[in-house]
Amino acid sequence: MKKITIISVLLCVAAGVFAQGNGLQGITDATNMVTSYFDPGTKLIYAIGAVVGLIGGVKVYGKFSSGDPDTSKTAASWFGACIFLIVAATILRSFFL
Repeated sequence: MKKITIISVLLCVAAGVFAQGNGLQGITDATNMVTSYFDPGTKLIYAIGAVVGLIGGVKVYGKFSSGDPDTSKTAASWFGACIFLIVAATILRSFFL
């Protein structure tokens, strides 16, 4: 009885595997869905970079106006972050598309 149960379970599993085919349609659909998110994602990263740039500009202006000697370091870090966001978004988009 135990053998019959095991054989019937294996046959059901094998039938399910053969019913799915080779899965190319699923992979194609997944690829299309993932690549459709790159354009909005890239635009979102550009918008975040713009906001970070504006915040950084205000911070640097505040430090410059107060005469802080650490202004160049702050400017380099904020604007370096903006450039990194833009370059990272562009490279990721070109790498995956």
